[in-house]
Formats: sequence, structure tokens, C-alpha cells
Amino acid sequence: MPDTIATPLVPMTPDAAISAFAYLRAVQDGDVGAAHEFAGTEPRMPELLVDAAMRVVVPVTALPGPDAGEPTAETFALEALGRVFVTTLRTWAQAGPEAAEGIARAVIDFARQMLTEDHEDVADVLRELEAVGVGQALDAHPAPTGAHPVRPTIV
Repeated sequence: MPDTIATPLVPMTPDAAISAFAYLRAVQDGDVGAAHEFAGTEPRMPELLVDAAMRVVVPVTALPGPDAGEPTAETFALEALGRVFVTTLRTWAQAGPEAAEGIARAVIDFARQMLTEDHEDVADVLRELEAVGVGQALDAHPAPTGAHPVRPTIV
């Protein structure tokens, strides 16, 4: 199996990024109706969530760059934990559309435990991650020539 975590991530399409993060926010908000609607319109939701999770987990758990000095045992352990987490999510995604909620809850819990500060809410972190993910998707998949590019505002 190729080591996809170590290779640069191919940007998601704008629609995929918007769908995945909208689903994450609906699950985090406890909006069961919206979550079911998002999952129902996108049968690949588990795979989209794993793709979004990789964009969250990989940068947080990656080994430090050459300017940061020698990696420590803790950084090796953190990167290994990130790899295990993403591999587990990828395995869950193979179960099909019904796995989407469990994957979303795992990503939300990761964001809560690893990315929030004392004063932050996980919803704020998800909005920031969504803005970055959608921005990268729009940059990688520009509108066709002659179309009016629109960059949505994530609130």
C-alpha cells in the first residue's frame, strides 16, 4: 500500500470540501436532519471525511521540518499516532455511507483534543479548517475561463 500520508495531498474539489465540512459542522452541532441530508446527497461522504481528516491530522502530527531540529521520540510517536488514526478512518470508510457519522465524530474529537485552545470552541476550529480547505480547493480548481469566480464566505 502506498504511503499516501507522506506524499503531498491533492487538493479536494470545492464541492467535496464544502460537503465534507458542512457534514462535520452539522454533526458537531447535533443537527441530525442536516447531517442525514448532507450524507444522503453525497454517497461518498465517508471518503470525503477521510480526505478532510488527512488535511487536519497530517499537518498537526507530521514530523518537524529541517529547521526545527532533530525529531524526538515524542514527535515520532505523534506522527505514528496520526498515521494510525487516518488508517483507521480509511478502514471505517470502507464500511460504506453508514460509517460517515462515526468518522465525523472521530475527526471532531481530534479537533477538540488537539486543536482547540482553552478559549476556543471546536466549531470555530472547524470553520477555520473549512475556510483553508475550501480556499485550497478553489485555488487548485479555478473557475472555467469566462466564469465569474466566487469565493464563499465560511461563517
